[in-house]
Amino acid sequence: MRPGRPRGTARRGQAPRLGTEKEVGEPKHAQARASQKPVPSAEGRLRTPRTFSLCAQYRAGTRRHDEEPQKRGKRVLAADVPTREKPDEDRLSPQSPARGEGRQCPPQRLRREPVSRARPTRIAETTAQRLRGPLTRRRTERSPASPSTHSRAGLGNTGKLAGCTLFITGASRGIGKAIALKAAKDGANIVIAAKTTHAHPKLPGTIYTAAEEIEAAGGKALPCVVDVRDEEQISNAVEKAVEKFGGIDILVNNASAISLTNTLETPTKRVDLMMNVNTRGTYLTSKACIPYLKKSKIAHILNLSPPLNLNPVWFKQHCAYTIAKYGMSMCVLGMAEEFKGEIAVNALWPKTAIHTAAMDMLGGSGVESQCRKVDIIADAAYSIFKKPKSFTGNFIIDENILKEEGIKNFDVYAVKPGHPLIPDFFLDEYPETVTKKMESPVAVPEVKEEKPQSQSKPRSGAVEETFRIVKDSLSDDVVKATQAIYQFELSGEDGGTWFLDLKNKGGNVGFGEPSDRADVVMNMSTDDFVKMFSGKLKPTMAFMSGKLKIKGNMALAIKLEKLMNQMNARL
Repeated sequence: MRPGRPRGTARRGQAPRLGTEKEVGEPKHAQARASQKPVPSAEGRLRTPRTFSLCAQYRAGTRRHDEEPQKRGKRVLAADVPTREKPDEDRLSPQSPARGEGRQCPPQRLRREPVSRARPTRIAETTAQRLRGPLTRRRTERSPASPSTHSRAGLGNTGKLAGCTLFITGASRGIGKAIALKAAKDGANIVIAAKTTHAHPKLPGTIYTAAEEIEAAGGKALPCVVDVRDEEQISNAVEKAVEKFGGIDILVNNASAISLTNTLETPTKRVDLMMNVNTRGTYLTSKACIPYLKKSKIAHILNLSPPLNLNPVWFKQHCAYTIAKYGMSMCVLGMAEEFKGEIAVNALWPKTAIHTAAMDMLGGSGVESQCRKVDIIADAAYSIFKKPKSFTGNFIIDENILKEEGIKNFDVYAVKPGHPLIPDFFLDEYPETVTKKMESPVAVPEVKEEKPQSQSKPRSGAVEETFRIVKDSLSDDVVKATQAIYQFELSGEDGGTWFLDLKNKGGNVGFGEPSDRADVVMNMSTDDFVKMFSGKLKPTMAFMSGKLKIKGNMALAIKLEKLMNQMNARL
C-alpha cells in the first residue's frame, strides 16, 4: 500500500488546495490584512491603509477625537483609540462643557507639524513600533517640557493653552508681546489691546506687526486699538473678542506708565497719566472682562505689578509711580478675595531689570547687558496660567516660580550671560540699607545722607582728585554722546557744590555751580560719590537704596553711568 500524500498537497496536474483556518492557524481576513503594504503618511511615517484613512478623517474633521472607535471582530485594538488625554482639574479640556459647567477652551484644529511631531497619535506610534522597532518609542516619550529642555531654553510649552483666549493690554511690544507669543505657540487666541497703530520712531512695533508675529507662531490674533484710559475703547475691544473667539479665559494687565521723579519734579500731567494707566486702567479692564472670565473653566487675571512693600525707601524717590503701581497690586488683593473660586487673580514681578524699548530710553545704549530678556516673564506667566483657580492672591517673583518648575540655569534669560544684573524696584533683598531691620515699626529713614563708615572713609581731597581724573578723561566724543550738565551736592568732608559739564565744547568740571542750568542734580555723601566713580557702588543701587537722590532728567542721569565705568580703571 502506497503511503498517503501529506495533507494539503495537490495531486499531479491539480492546483494546490488552500488549507482551512484550523489547518493554517490564522484567519483569512488576518492574512489579507497582513498582505497590505504600508502607506507613507504626510508626516513621513509608515501606516497601513486603514490607519492612514483614520488620520485623514481626523484632519478632515469627519471624525472626532472623542468618538468611540467602531468595534471589529472580537475586540477593539489599543491602536484604534485616538490619543486624547483625559482632562483633570489642572488641565485644560478641549471638549465642549455641559450647560452650567462654565466655558472651556475650544478644541484646536489638528495641524500637521506641531501636533504630530511633538505628540504622535497612538495609531501612528503603534504602527511605527511594529515597522521600525522600539527606537521610535524612546523618541516620542520625551516631552517638550522635560527638565533637560528647561536647562537649555527655559520653560517648554505643553499645549495647555490651545484654543484659549487671552486679552493682553500693551501687547504691541515688550513684555506683553512676549507673553502673547508664548501662548500663541500653544495655539491660543490673543487679543492685542494697545494704542500703537503706526510705528514709533523710538518704540518699534504696532498692534498689526504683533498680530503677524502671533499668527506666525501658531496662534490667532485680534488687534484692537485700546487706550486703557478710555472705558469705551476697553468695552468695544472686549465685545469684539467675545464675538470672534466666544469668550475670554485670561486677562493680562500689562499696560503701564513710569516716571522715576520725586514729588516736586513730577508734573501733574505725568501724575494723572500714571494713575489713569496703571491703577484706573487695570481696574476698568478687569471690570469689563470679569463677566466673561466667570464663565471660563481656567479664568485668570494677571497684573504686572510688584509685591506691596511698605518700606518708605520705595516711596521717597518716586512717590507717584509707587502709588500707581501699588494700585495695580491692591486690585490683586481685593479681586482675589472677591472672586475666590471663580477667577484666579495674581501679580507677577521681575527680580531683575527686563530689557525692553522703554528700558533703552531710560538707560541708554549698553543698559541691555545688565538686563534679562522678556522671555523670563513670559515663561513665568505661562507657569501661572497652568495653575488652578485656587492659586489666587499671590505676588509672584519670576525667578522663584521658575525654580519651582525645575529651571536651574537662568543664564538662558540673560541678554549677556555672566554680566551683573540690575535689580528691580520694590524688592528688599538687594539694597543694603533696606535689608537692615528698622529699630521701630514707625521709623523712617532719614532723607539726608547716611553716616559714612569709618572703614571706607576716603582720604582728604578724594573728591577733588576724582574730578581731576574725570577732567583728564574728557573728550569731544564724550561730550557729543552725553550732552548734559550735572550738578553734585555733596555732604561731608570735601563736600559742597560741584559740576560736570558734558554739553559745551570740550567739557569741563569744577567747584561751584555751572554757568548754565544743570540738567541733573545729584545729592549724596562724598564717600558714596567716590565709591560710585570708582566702581565700588553702582549708581542704580545707590539710587534704589536712598544713598543717591536725583532731580531732573532721569535718562541723562543714567547716561552718566557710562562715564563712571570708564573711570573705574583709573580711580
